[in-house]
Amino acid sequence: MNLLPPSQARPVRRPVTLIGLASVALLSACASLAPAGGELPSTPLPTAWSAAPVSAATSPTVLAAWWQRFNDPTLTTLVTQALQANTSVKSAQAALLQARAQRDVQQAGLGPSVGVSGSAQRSKSGDNDASNRFQAGFDASWEPDIFGGNRSTLNASEADARASETSLADVQVSLAAEVAATYIELRGLQTRLAIARSNLAAQSETLQITRWRTQAGLASSLDLEQAIASSEQTAAQIPALQTSIAQALSGVAVLTGQAPGTLPAALQGALNTAAPIPQGAGDLALAFPAETLRQRPDVRTAEHRISAALSRVAAADAARYPSFRLSGSLGLSALTLGTLTNGASVASSLLASVSAPLFDGGAARAQVRAQEAALEQARVAYQGSVISAVKDVEDALVALQGDRERLVRLQAASAAAANAELLARQRYESGLVDFRTVLDTQRTLLSTQDSVASTQATLSADHVRLYKALGGGWTPDAPPVEATPR
Repeated sequence: MNLLPPSQARPVRRPVTLIGLASVALLSACASLAPAGGELPSTPLPTAWSAAPVSAATSPTVLAAWWQRFNDPTLTTLVTQALQANTSVKSAQAALLQARAQRDVQQAGLGPSVGVSGSAQRSKSGDNDASNRFQAGFDASWEPDIFGGNRSTLNASEADARASETSLADVQVSLAAEVAATYIELRGLQTRLAIARSNLAAQSETLQITRWRTQAGLASSLDLEQAIASSEQTAAQIPALQTSIAQALSGVAVLTGQAPGTLPAALQGALNTAAPIPQGAGDLALAFPAETLRQRPDVRTAEHRISAALSRVAAADAARYPSFRLSGSLGLSALTLGTLTNGASVASSLLASVSAPLFDGGAARAQVRAQEAALEQARVAYQGSVISAVKDVEDALVALQGDRERLVRLQAASAAAANAELLARQRYESGLVDFRTVLDTQRTLLSTQDSVASTQATLSADHVRLYKALGGGWTPDAPPVEATPR
């Protein structure tokens, strides 16, 4: 089953010239040099996603700007800035400019080339008077593309340029996902830091009560030491979380093309201020696998690589046959500069030439085989891209479904742990339970609340990975972001 329609090779335009007619008559057996195999390789695909989310939507969700579905202005600002200033995007834009320039070079080679020359000479021999000589001329040459070799080379360059466009889109898709994942990690760390501080405050209050009870002889020194150990363990988590937050902030800065610590003040303030973990929308509607993978830029790139390899096979095959060239020159020669345009001698020439490989030890045929092997590599790479794309989507869907169920369980456990901790402290203050019960409930509360925050961040990151796997972050039919040459 093909994901995309087969690439159509452009027809070879052969100029009708005398030399072209002669070559066709000479090599009438070579009717067509176009290689076979222009269709994309067939790749089996599932008919539906195994763990697709249930949605009442009648059409697939548009994913061009999926980060806006998190309803977080700071996230939208970060992704927008990263797509404009990230160094990877700029490098991909420069590669696109290079590919387009190389295509233009190949296109220019299809037409005739014209040059102009001029010279001035002053010479003296023996006792003779010095003499001057001025010359000016035009040269023109043209290589008729009888067998389509130059046209095939141009087609390969055009396919490379299209592959560079989709490679740029692939960089943008990956970058948007990385920015979102780093931002979600930052908000998750900030939430966990707030939880650790809240639990530390409760444990510090319990420690103070234990000290009073120990001084009054109502609690043992063992209870006091256990309370101190528990609060210190919680306090030790805070510096580690603060370090991770600082590293996440540096990561956000680098992804947006800034050095750490140089983000705009307003954006830096928004990042330093704790905010809820952004949650993905639950109304995501997926298309069928074959339709979904059409919007993956890496799959599109693999398709263009096949087109380029196919054209290079045709170019290598055309190189085995004769090449023709027409050239001419027109020159003026005079003894003085003033007579160069009036009374000068005129020299003109017209040359038609043909060259053909006679014996090369099989190099031309070997070159064709080499390009055919490159074509097969491109076809296999395409199949690999499709299979990997299906795996990415399936993995993201399974992770999303599993983390949703896990979060529900953890939230229930966290609510119960909060009630248990409150009851244990109240009963300890009344002397109804021992201190070990209080310690156990406090540790359980901190663990479950931290797990809830971590799972919330993981669930949001699952949404990001799903959007990336679906090829969200670019519009397949829209022109790519243009790079501005310097």
